[in-house]
Amino acid sequence: MSGHYLIIGAGFAGAVCAERLAACGNRVLIADKRPHIAGNAYDEYDSNGILIHPYGPHIFHTNSKRIFEYLSQFTHWRFYEHRVLARVNGAELPIPINRTTINKLYDLDLSEADAKAYIENVRVKLDRVATSEDVVLSSVGHDLCEKFFRGYTLKQWGLDLSQLSAGVAARIPTRSNDDDRYFGDTMQFMPADGYTSMFKKMLANPNIEVRLDTDGLELKRKGDFSHVIYTGPLDAYFDYRLGRLPYRSLRFEHEHLPTTERLQKVGTVNYPNDEQFTRITEFKHLTGQSHPGTSIVREYPQADGDPFYPIPRPENEAKFQEYKAMADTEQGVTFVGRLAQYRYYNMDQVVGAALVVADELTGEK
Repeated sequence: MSGHYLIIGAGFAGAVCAERLAACGNRVLIADKRPHIAGNAYDEYDSNGILIHPYGPHIFHTNSKRIFEYLSQFTHWRFYEHRVLARVNGAELPIPINRTTINKLYDLDLSEADAKAYIENVRVKLDRVATSEDVVLSSVGHDLCEKFFRGYTLKQWGLDLSQLSAGVAARIPTRSNDDDRYFGDTMQFMPADGYTSMFKKMLANPNIEVRLDTDGLELKRKGDFSHVIYTGPLDAYFDYRLGRLPYRSLRFEHEHLPTTERLQKVGTVNYPNDEQFTRITEFKHLTGQSHPGTSIVREYPQADGDPFYPIPRPENEAKFQEYKAMADTEQGVTFVGRLAQYRYYNMDQVVGAALVVADELTGEK
């Protein structure tokens, strides 16, 4: 039996649910406060004709065949393996740390086996790993921690490594070989025509109505829907009844360099110890676009602004669980996505979570 669904938020979680529900014959109204679809993955051509990501770089990577095949219905792909350098002691060195990083940093000539032994020797053996500091120290030891991680983390999160849960640093591997790819996933691609183009195809079903610049919660209060899918901040849904869930935000400084064809050797360069920004991304690496100039973005983390990153600390998780208990009692509402689930999800994880929700609501796969 078909229904009339309201989906609040037109990012990955909302768009995937909308597409799946509409494909099963349901009517779907998807609303977003922003003037565009695609959430933070939204991309557009700047005034100079370069495809940029206004909300910072979004690189797709996954190990899930189902997620990749699902999204492949709506885009062709450009093969792209993201590489990142960190500026340390005046040099640009691969991050995640690998054999090249260690050899260049310390002027060594270690083999892969030697590099593995070196890392094993410098890492701190801990009985208990509870914080991100524990994770980094147990992976690479004190000196590499100070050079690559502590300063970057302080800028990114406004907190010391010792104040963050272990999961943040656990996302970054350490390698004893020369693999300089930022991600190790089996499938690493960029949508060939951009994310916004992919989202437009996802939402093209005539059963889907899209309303932008619209408060979805206001529609929920006024409308009569068979079910609501909410992808926004969980605390906002409950009008911050238990206080605000802490988030880290970002300020983006975009710049076009008209006479520079290529600024950086790789897509992103991190600045763990220098500058107020954390990193510079050059978009032409990501898109493969040919252009006589180049467009970049600098990222400045900040406390206030749009919610980008849930801050993973035990007290924040405890407050989230209180909100989640309230959400679990909400009749006719499903909560999904990075903000609604207060999780530091990658894009593919959001797609996966949304597909699970759609499966449950439609009874199909």
